[in-house]
Amino acid sequence: MFEEIIEHARALFDCTAVEEITIEANPDDLTPDYIAALSNTSINRISLGIQSFDDKALKFMNRRHTAAEAIAAVKNLRAAGFNNISIDLIFGIAGFGGESLQRSLKQAIDLDVEHISAYHLTVEERTALGLMVRKGSYTPISDELSSEEYITVHKALTDAGYDHYEVSNYAKPSRRAKHNSAYWRGVEYLGLGPGAHSFSGNNRTWCTSTAKEYSEATFLYDSEELGESEHLNEYVMTALRTSEGIDLDYIAAKHGAKEQQRIATLAQEWIDTQRLIRQGAHLSIPAEHFLISDAIIESLFL
Repeated sequence: MFEEIIEHARALFDCTAVEEITIEANPDDLTPDYIAALSNTSINRISLGIQSFDDKALKFMNRRHTAAEAIAAVKNLRAAGFNNISIDLIFGIAGFGGESLQRSLKQAIDLDVEHISAYHLTVEERTALGLMVRKGSYTPISDELSSEEYITVHKALTDAGYDHYEVSNYAKPSRRAKHNSAYWRGVEYLGLGPGAHSFSGNNRTWCTSTAKEYSEATFLYDSEELGESEHLNEYVMTALRTSEGIDLDYIAAKHGAKEQQRIATLAQEWIDTQRLIRQGAHLSIPAEHFLISDAIIESLFL
């Protein structure tokens, strides 16, 4: 099925420059038959939603797999010839910091995967965890502890040779996620399926169909037009989430010298406190301060 979709895409679009085709999977999805089927496709990158190597943490997050199954999934993918594997980890879970987090990081490093995405646990209102917070049966960790765990993740992975190239993403040399990097650079993209977003020029479109509606060929969409301020703010937001940061010369060329000067002036306060680094025309957030990137980014918005 996957190869049929890929071949259909190749028939519709010029895919000659495509280098990376990624599929997301959970460890319990990867049966021997499924892995064998994947190895016979053009898919060359697997992103695994592992989240933790602590069974108690996995149970808390209602994950179906165990730590042992997650480890086996990575090893089985290796045996099948996949040499570009990414795994997701979650930190910031009350009761599962400290040694639990350290063990998960060590296990991820020992598996020698090419890419690791490490996300802080987010409490969404309309979820089981959101309900637990409202009932008082779960208390999110403090900002101070969040910062400590973030630095723990950063230090463990960078010491192991991973490049912290975006707020939540770490990669071995030349193993950055190509599709994610494209989003952060403002490259146009097409999203297919329920909930998928697409971006082209001044337009962003997203599919509002449910999975059932979409499967019945009911394609419902909503969209928005991006103006000058939206384009500038998106560039600042996405670029400052990466280790490369923003280019003031690019801002001058695309949005004018007035905007370049405005941002440079507002940035000075952050530069003075070393939350921002300026090198020539480039402004970037040191990786150890990525956790406060939202505050820095919002302060520079138009």
